Amino acid sequence: MESFEEDLLGKVVSTEEDAYNLYNSYATRTGFTVRRGQKRYNTKKVLRQFSYFCSKEGFRLDSDPSKVSMANKLETRTGCEARIRFAFQDDNGMWKVSHFVSKHNHELAMPEERQFLRSNRKVSEAHLDCYNVVNKEKMVMIEAVQVDQENRMTNFFWRDGRSRIDYDCFGDVVVFDTTYRTNRYNMICAPFVGVNHHWKNVLFGCAFLLDEKTDSFIWLFETFLESMGGRKPKTIFTDQCQAMANGIEKVFPGVCHRLCSWHISQNAARNLGSYYGNPEFNHMFNKCLQGYCETKLEFQSTWDDLLAKFNLTGNLWLKTLYSLCAKWCPVFSQHIFTAKTKSSQRSKSTNNVFHQMSTKTMSLTQFVHHYDKQAEKMHSRELEESFCCNQGLLSRISKSSGPLNHAATIYTRKIFKLFEKEFVDSLGVMMHEVGSDGTIHSFELNEEGHKRVYIVQLNSLNCSISCSCEMFESMGLLCRHTLTKYAKKGFEASEHGELLQTKGKASVTLRRNTLMRTTYDVLTKASETENTTRIALQKLREIAGLIEKEMIKSKGEDYFSI
Repeated sequence: MESFEEDLLGKVVSTEEDAYNLYNSYATRTGFTVRRGQKRYNTKKVLRQFSYFCSKEGFRLDSDPSKVSMANKLETRTGCEARIRFAFQDDNGMWKVSHFVSKHNHELAMPEERQFLRSNRKVSEAHLDCYNVVNKEKMVMIEAVQVDQENRMTNFFWRDGRSRIDYDCFGDVVVFDTTYRTNRYNMICAPFVGVNHHWKNVLFGCAFLLDEKTDSFIWLFETFLESMGGRKPKTIFTDQCQAMANGIEKVFPGVCHRLCSWHISQNAARNLGSYYGNPEFNHMFNKCLQGYCETKLEFQSTWDDLLAKFNLTGNLWLKTLYSLCAKWCPVFSQHIFTAKTKSSQRSKSTNNVFHQMSTKTMSLTQFVHHYDKQAEKMHSRELEESFCCNQGLLSRISKSSGPLNHAATIYTRKIFKLFEKEFVDSLGVMMHEVGSDGTIHSFELNEEGHKRVYIVQLNSLNCSISCSCEMFESMGLLCRHTLTKYAKKGFEASEHGELLQTKGKASVTLRRNTLMRTTYDVLTKASETENTTRIALQKLREIAGLIEKEMIKSKGEDYFSI
């Protein structure tokens, strides 16, 4: 909710197009999108006045929720009063600004987001490329090189400054892939990939390895860990490589090591021949691999049936794969945070990018340049998606639901749709209490049309809740079973806010991400000259003082409210 210092009242232009360009240029500098408004004509049908509004002027009419085309649209209208009106001047034939309102009732786009403003998308590709190149030149690069006894490079790792910020926010789950090779040097290209809050890939860094020996992986993982401030991921996905497993065990003790299902599928096609092309075999195999078995007992039963039905009990590859089932079957890691990452999707999409690059005969310098372009594309897509999420309130199936309304304000579009599905599905869950032990109350729940029973436990003392499906533990999102219990318990709207933010670090992480990204770009620009550095330091000290005052004030309010 800001007003830009520039005042357009009284400005004069020659044509309607000049008027639009004047206001649109102002809007771009300010951070909002322009929408054409009313036109007024005299009795002779000659244009006398016209207006332009902020695109958030007015309010959207309630739509029919059954219309799918409207279901995923943001509610961007906020009733903003910002506008401009031009009136025709009879004495000189010019158009003059006769009315101008600069104040907005919503947040304006940050400088790095303004390229996504709808009325500003006519910026030339050449200008955008120039902008991207300039910004890439300013990035803080971290490089590490391992050399042999003759001082020849054997392994190489790099990341940029933004990758560290991304890792701080989204580094709980890492997918590490070594399936790409560069033709000129026959070195292994190994990217570190994560998933952001929009469920899109994000790059944490990349390495070139001369071989796939344990020592190489130990060096790389130690280098990666040091460059990320010593913070280990919670889960790491890799392909099936013993040397890599050795490196993870040494450098990342306690980290959940999972095998990528995409690589297992690729290896299955090579090792099982015609069996893998059999639809019935694929159905049973993928039921085990992709997490469609809901219990360990169901997995074991399905696996045994698969071996018996196709007479594969003695198959060595399947025996080896089964010995590692705790690393690839999702039912064995439901209690571990994996963000429900489909490693197959992450690896497949990353493979499409790096395979396209690695098939070219290029030097390491050229490869790094291509990598940077891909990282920039991913960052741009994330920035645009975040910008879209901030432009309005997500559409909900029900506007009278406290949990849905609150979730629409704190979740991204992708996460909200996942939550909304769980919320809707909770309506078909049946529940009854099976016992209590002091403050701990236990309930059995089952979904309509399904036999499996889930156990939900509620602590009435602190309102904490857990479910045997362990969706919250693995994903950080409340499942349909816990939502059923909350709904039947009749919690107030204020408590809905608490239950949605049970995993408090999620909201803190996203706020930190926004701050770090914004300050990173600002401080990178500020460091170019002594004068801009001085300005940045001065303003940072002022901000630090304001934040300290606000924190003291908040603590005081909390104290007096006890």
